Amino acid sequence: LLLLLLCLRMSMSLFVLKALRRCSGRAQSASIAFASRAVSTSTSMCGPHLFVHRDSEENNAATKFEFSDANLKRIDGIISNFPTHHKAAACIPVLDLAQRQSNGWLPIAAMNEVARVLDMPKMRVYEVATFYTMFNREPVGKYHVQVCTTTPCMTRGGHNVFTHLKEKLGVSNGGTTDDNMFTLLEVECLGACANAPMIQINDEFYEDLTIADVDNIIDTLKAGKIPAPGPQSGRSTSEPHGGLTSLKEAPPAPDHLFRTDGKL
Repeated sequence: LLLLLLCLRMSMSLFVLKALRRCSGRAQSASIAFASRAVSTSTSMCGPHLFVHRDSEENNAATKFEFSDANLKRIDGIISNFPTHHKAAACIPVLDLAQRQSNGWLPIAAMNEVARVLDMPKMRVYEVATFYTMFNREPVGKYHVQVCTTTPCMTRGGHNVFTHLKEKLGVSNGGTTDDNMFTLLEVECLGACANAPMIQINDEFYEDLTIADVDNIIDTLKAGKIPAPGPQSGRSTSEPHGGLTSLKEAPPAPDHLFRTDGKL
């Protein structure tokens, strides 16, 4: 009986081993077949400077950065929103102030000053600045043009908008024009999916875009004017293109459900 059980166990082990080998072979074949297909991928990052610092003439720890008096007052107000001894919680908004003071980008000297003001280790500030793509680690143009090409914008012509901007501005992804007026960058979702396709220029959203709208926006900026932000189609926010389909009547007065006879 023991010999029979031993033989049965050996047979089962051989069966499992063969099955695993067959599965492994199929998986390897599948991976080879998958690798041979054209796979659509997102745009690669515009170089390692997003995560790795390299000293340059304009971006090194020896360059001087000091917050303006107005920004120091703003920092005090931001810190006051958080519990005592938790100044580090203000890191993101203070980094944003530093970037705005530095004309749209965040040199390492500014990050070091943020660390000093908030009593944080410099490395903790670097970690935040390199994690969030809203912080620009290299100089950008006067107008930072960010083009969304995530799924809703992609299906509504986002890639066409991006391609057209590359040709119109004469720069590639992540590039800045020779006059330092425009920096162009392809980005992930900017949160205006109901108004696709859209672009963000500095702090403003431009939505419901056509190629003609894109040309008008860029030409207006070149002329030294600021185009009206928001939907370029004429609709208000994300209302239906054909007009309102509900909530067409004026709302009732706030007391329309109250009793008028004075009783509870």
